[in-house]
Amino acid sequence: MDTVRVAVVGAGVTGLSTALCISKSIPRCSITVISDKFTPDTTSDVAAGILIPHAYEDTPIQEQKQWFRETFNRLFAIASSAEAREAGVHLVSGKIFHLICLSWQIFRSVPTVEVPFWADVVLGFRKMTKAELKKFPQHVFGQAFTTLKCESSVYLAWLEKRVKESGGLILTRRIEDLWELHPFFDIVVNCSGLGSRQLAGDLEIFPVRGQLLKVQAPWVKHFIRDGSGLTYIYPGISSVTLGGTRQKGDWNLSPDAEISRDILSRCCALEPSLRGACDIRERVGLRPFRAGVRLQKELLVQDGRRLPVVHHYGHGSGGFSVHWGTALEASRLLSECVQALRTPTSKSKL
Repeated sequence: MDTVRVAVVGAGVTGLSTALCISKSIPRCSITVISDKFTPDTTSDVAAGILIPHAYEDTPIQEQKQWFRETFNRLFAIASSAEAREAGVHLVSGKIFHLICLSWQIFRSVPTVEVPFWADVVLGFRKMTKAELKKFPQHVFGQAFTTLKCESSVYLAWLEKRVKESGGLILTRRIEDLWELHPFFDIVVNCSGLGSRQLAGDLEIFPVRGQLLKVQAPWVKHFIRDGSGLTYIYPGISSVTLGGTRQKGDWNLSPDAEISRDILSRCCALEPSLRGACDIRERVGLRPFRAGVRLQKELLVQDGRRLPVVHHYGHGSGGFSVHWGTALEASRLLSECVQALRTPTSKSKL
């Protein structure tokens, strides 16, 4: 078999980064990204895009750290390379796709783990000083570090452009069953997030509703995040993201005005100057949660037909933080499937 036809189902940060990774690492593959929604209408478009890892209880810490390190290094390399202008990546400027700025994470009580597993991946991790903590009188402990932030919709558009430039195709279509893709494709990569409840029969994945606000407050320069991860202030290029909520099993995509008032109140308690914020816009997304990211090969068999599938989904709130690392792993799994297709099977002896 010469060219292997690969369908990537899903066009969020996971699907697009996987498609790009495959195009860069596996020769003689034709790639088509298929989804009923592309940026700016995906769940990833709603994400704050900050690189602070979410912990997956079913995944070894060292594996999570590797995913985060590979993602951080990838984005940092873009920001530091000759590709930076084309990619829209910069270290400090507010006129770019990725920002690197000082972040404060604060706690109402001293956490059990004062130094998280990712501390040596981000830049300049340290405990906050007493002088810094005076800004947050309700908090007794804090961490300061430098990390990356992606402007979600712009980054997704850039990924999509790169996929096209590498020869990939984009197809707007809703897939109801992975068998629809047979025999048009040789291998399917399932990056459908919550869609995997239907496409993969995975009832372990469920929505965690996230509501946030986008506001104009250009004077806010530092990230501020409560240690629980529930309240956060993330300045970006064109707006400041305020959050948030974590509502398990809630499928409602309509903004709740009372929740918006609560988010603004919580964020103003951390940064009082936000009372002067204007142009407040509400956004809602459903994070695809499960105990661990599903990175797994599966061979579907039906009526004598065979369809190899690589599953790559279930990142929850941590998609942007580990997307390139898990895309590399998905590409390795796909490479094994490609190798199997290209290896001639020995003829049975009668």
